Amino acid sequence: MIDRQRITIEPGKRGGKPCIRHMRITVYDVLDFLASGLTIEQVLEEYPELERKDILACLAFAADREHRVANLCVA
Repeated sequence: MIDRQRITIEPGKRGGKPCIRHMRITVYDVLDFLASGLTIEQVLEEYPELERKDILACLAFAADREHRVANLCVA
């Protein structure tokens, strides 16, 4: 389940992309850091304003989006 307290979407911020707790750090940014090989601990060191729960919320958001896309392809 997506934590709407942690993943926020505001039309005027970062082009309406999903962000973390009203910050300018997007879900995509965090996923890109992880995909490039950074560990959760390294991301947290680089961005001390983030919390472990924020990163887990980004992963849950991506999983939910993938699930919804897969369901569209089946339909």
